[in-house]
Amino acid sequence: MISKRHWVFLIMDNRFQQAWITGVERVAAWSDLLDTINVFPVADGDTGRNLLVTLGPLRKIETDSKTVIHHLLLSARGNSGIIAARFFSGFLTADSFESIPAAARLGRDLAWKAIRNPRKGTMLDIFDALADFTEKTSPDGSAEYTSRVIDHLQNAVHSTTDHLPRLKEANVVDSGALGMFIYLDGFLTGLTGLTGQMGLFRPITSIFKNRLEIKSSFHETEQKHYCIDMVLRPENGMEDEIKRLSEYGDSIVIVPEKDFLKIHLHADDKDAVRKKMESLGSMVKWSEEDLISQVRNFQSRQKEQSIHVMTDAAGSVTREDAAHLRMTLLDSYITAGDQSLPETCFLPHDLYRIMKQGEKASTSQASEFERHQHYQSALDQYDQVLYLCVGSFYTGNYDIAMEWKQKNDPDNRFTVVDTGAASGRLGLLAIATAMHANKTDDPEQVKIFAKQAVDQCQEYLFVDCLKYLARGGRTSKASAFFGDMLHLKPVVTPTAQGAKKVAMARNQEDQLKILMEKLHASLNPESAVSILLQYTDNPEWVSETVQNRIKTEFPLSDIMIRPLSLTSGVHTGPGTWAVAFLPVSGDMLSDDPKTMD
Repeated sequence: MISKRHWVFLIMDNRFQQAWITGVERVAAWSDLLDTINVFPVADGDTGRNLLVTLGPLRKIETDSKTVIHHLLLSARGNSGIIAARFFSGFLTADSFESIPAAARLGRDLAWKAIRNPRKGTMLDIFDALADFTEKTSPDGSAEYTSRVIDHLQNAVHSTTDHLPRLKEANVVDSGALGMFIYLDGFLTGLTGLTGQMGLFRPITSIFKNRLEIKSSFHETEQKHYCIDMVLRPENGMEDEIKRLSEYGDSIVIVPEKDFLKIHLHADDKDAVRKKMESLGSMVKWSEEDLISQVRNFQSRQKEQSIHVMTDAAGSVTREDAAHLRMTLLDSYITAGDQSLPETCFLPHDLYRIMKQGEKASTSQASEFERHQHYQSALDQYDQVLYLCVGSFYTGNYDIAMEWKQKNDPDNRFTVVDTGAASGRLGLLAIATAMHANKTDDPEQVKIFAKQAVDQCQEYLFVDCLKYLARGGRTSKASAFFGDMLHLKPVVTPTAQGAKKVAMARNQEDQLKILMEKLHASLNPESAVSILLQYTDNPEWVSETVQNRIKTEFPLSDIMIRPLSLTSGVHTGPGTWAVAFLPVSGDMLSDDPKTMD
């Protein structure tokens, strides 16, 4: 028989486990806002994304904490991500209210030591505030105590503006500090067991009013060319050499983990950095991002629209598209190999490499709680929101959104449209609608435009290999075996009633012939049309052969090229490509014909 005392500990363990996850899901709902106010150390608009990727392993907190800590450090992305991961290396030792002060103090100390030149006015202030307050008080899990802690953290976020000249110039709070406040608000409130009540969390746009929009006079003027993250297994005796990275760049963070080093820096000469580091040990993981391009994209974001457009990431819309057009994307999650990430944060070439190696890949929906937080976050930030939802045949997103709306939208500010679409068809009509919202002050006109686009937009997916459909249960293994043996490649179109097979091809030439027949049957070659080409592991085929053929036969076509939604890619596999198209009536979707990873 289990004692009463043991039951208390079981309940406490479950409450802590869920609280860790609640914090992550809160950050997911506010990650776009964190990106929009990111100015320190560089205004590159990626703090929200970096925290979202970094904190992902906390979703698997039911495994032992040491494993989670290891995965946090390996997945950490960007300056803010590595500092946050280091904090959680200590904070995750908390497993009871009594252990929170010591865990907060340990996490705070580890975070401060991770940075070459730590600064006030960053997320470090939040860690200081948490450690100081809990050390001087006695955490008890009551709503009253939790409110006092969060008040203290809230004040720490406010003070960041005065600590850093860049924040004062931009008139914003620090993005990383706000991100950790949002996390800890979710975590601490989660420990009270009251997270099911709407309105329980702090209203971000109210309590930080006038500190969540960058001044128009602020401009990024200086930055290194590349943002680099790496995991290195150093050779013995090379630690001192590694510490000399300041010769190559700045914003340096170095964190030891077992026999690895997690390293972040900004540098101009990425090749010189990589060559140097490979001479000092074995490179386990390397990623680089073009800071100059990120800053340029960050500064070119659209301003307010007449109505804010939200859609599902299953629609082949990239985070870059969404940021530029000020759209909100609701992520599904991709699990493949040892990675489990939001769809828009999983690198396509990593997914298809894993799939071609024969490893399992799968998709999963965000929790209802996370989706609810996204809806509320959008309504807190915008007067009206238009959610163009993936077709209800494919997911339960529409029903979940409508149920939430009935309970939480008394002023009818949240419009939900069941588009019946998925993949590129959903993405193209969402992008077109967002662009239309930037051109009119009438939200009703935007809603009308969206509903017309739903009726007019079409898409065809060209599947290369049936075995991936069989793995996901979309076709039988026997059918897939014989289909692949006979080199049969299905052509499907997503409809409101599901994916419909419209043809079979034997090779890419057949696929291209079928596409042109479908386009000519639906479009006037002399009329303008917006086209979204999508690729998996075949960007050259799509950007060269397919695009050139379309341009030849439809000279007025306006073409965008993007990765296929990874939700679709998991089910259809490498080699798949797709074409969505929408006749244009006064709204051209201008875009340089290029690929975007």
